[in-house]
Amino acid sequence: MKKSIVLVTLVGVTLSLSCVSKKKYTELEGNLYQTQFELAEVNKEKTELEEKMEAIEQRVAEYNARINSLRDTNTQLEESNNSLLSFDGSVPVSKNQRAKLEQTLQNVDPALLAEAKTMEDSVNLAIEHNIKQSISSEGEGEDDINISIENTVVMISVSDKLLFNTASYRINQKANPLLKKLAEVINAEPSLQVMIEGHTDPRSISNAVVQDNWDLSVKRATSIVRELQEKYQVAPEKMIAAGRASYMPIVENDTPENMARNRRTRIVLIPDLDMFFAMM
Repeated sequence: MKKSIVLVTLVGVTLSLSCVSKKKYTELEGNLYQTQFELAEVNKEKTELEEKMEAIEQRVAEYNARINSLRDTNTQLEESNNSLLSFDGSVPVSKNQRAKLEQTLQNVDPALLAEAKTMEDSVNLAIEHNIKQSISSEGEGEDDINISIENTVVMISVSDKLLFNTASYRINQKANPLLKKLAEVINAEPSLQVMIEGHTDPRSISNAVVQDNWDLSVKRATSIVRELQEKYQVAPEKMIAAGRASYMPIVENDTPENMARNRRTRIVLIPDLDMFFAMM
């Protein structure tokens, strides 16, 4: 009897232990699956984050490359522009050009220089001085050659008494030194364009060879163009001949002196920007 009781008891304990172990095992197994699932999720997130980080690092590398490229470009531009100064905020003037400008301005009339308000005024004065020095000859009056500059276009006004006899379009021999020097200025730059304009006073003229002031002004311009081409080898494709008759006076035609000022030949030089500054 006792043996039976002990056996039943042992069987009960065994069954009880077996039941607890199974439950615990199932619980542990569930926890394992949950942990494995969570680990898989974490690994997936880790992979996604690594891919995003790799993409970000690639973009950062690209940005850095672009920044370095821009920095190199900026450095090159700074080196290129380091020697440039502003010409009234629009046209660059290099340090070398500024030095030439200052050197030339030392020879300019101080009264004229005092009137220069801007860098452009100073540049124009320097170019005007150099051109006048280049083409002037002894015996010319102060007002026989006038130079004005507007938007890098150089306009040289030459009194008729240096070029022609009254009512004639035949060039005086005394004009040769002036035309020779003018041709040297024109020939010095292949890109330079030149327009020769004839101007008269309002007195009418009509004879066997000249019909009116239109005719006279054009004939004077073409006479100079031919002289520059044939005697001084100025390329004809660089030149334009034009006549203005008496319709663009610079002063009123109310005195003989003023009419003499209006009888003129205007030489318009149209340089490119480099040549314009080279004139300094």
